[in-house]
Amino acid sequence: MSCLVIAELENGILNRPSLATVSAAAELNADIDLLVFDPDKIEEIKKINNVKKIITFKKRLNNLVAEDLVKLLKEVISNYKYILAPSGTFSKNFIPRLGAVLNLQPLSDVIKIHDKNTFDRPIYAGNAIATIRSKDDTIILTIRGTAFPPAKQESGEAQVEILPEPTTDDNSKFISKEITKSERPDLTSAKIIVSGGRGVGSKENFQIIEQLADKLNAAIGASRAAVDAGYISNDYQVGQTGKVVAPELYIAIGISGAIQHLAGMKDSKVIVAINKDEDAPIFQIADYGLVGDLFTMIPEITKEI
Repeated sequence: MSCLVIAELENGILNRPSLATVSAAAELNADIDLLVFDPDKIEEIKKINNVKKIITFKKRLNNLVAEDLVKLLKEVISNYKYILAPSGTFSKNFIPRLGAVLNLQPLSDVIKIHDKNTFDRPIYAGNAIATIRSKDDTIILTIRGTAFPPAKQESGEAQVEILPEPTTDDNSKFISKEITKSERPDLTSAKIIVSGGRGVGSKENFQIIEQLADKLNAAIGASRAAVDAGYISNDYQVGQTGKVVAPELYIAIGISGAIQHLAGMKDSKVIVAINKDEDAPIFQIADYGLVGDLFTMIPEITKEI
């Protein structure tokens, strides 16, 4: 009984969270199959280490709704002990429905694998870790991408299996979607992230954050307070209800450090906090802290880079 990793793609190849999910699968079983919905760059995907088979389609599947995706998965997963997907909006769209249809209990946001049935996951915004043992015959997991190293793409020689085009359900259909386009690095895979919080003050003032990010070739993030205030769209939210990130450098500007935000970025390798309140909780986890007015300090820092 092997593992099936349901991959999320970025520009036709696996994104970092999906590569981390392959690494997590390798801790469970040596037999790993990969389900991808776009065959355009299949030759590159075949190079991923530890993957034995890639299951895909003749052409790219666009805009699958959760109902159709779960119907497809029911036909594919019968021979697998483990079903894995990266944590995030991708898996949140269909994993709960898959668990309900199969009468299984998915385990979300796994950060550690103890053995074949026992896993750790954060609870209470990361302030506690729950160790959970699953008794299901088939175990469904979503994997926190920052908790495992990405699988290497060196010597893989996976076989390819082509599935017929899936059928669709007339009860629901895709209407449209709006995609935020940016030339900056993707938030979940960026090496440097510059985030702004409520202290930035306004949507117009967020240009300070953008200018620094452009100088550093960094992604832009935001706290929930900044998103709720309308300074920036929720695509950029970092935290418990946003994206979980672990860049090499995380710069938090005007962010006080609520536990919900810390849950999404505290695994960053180096954290720099800039805030006028020296008692802000963000300084408790920061590697470097600057106390002062961000409207004076950030332009000076940007100028010096």
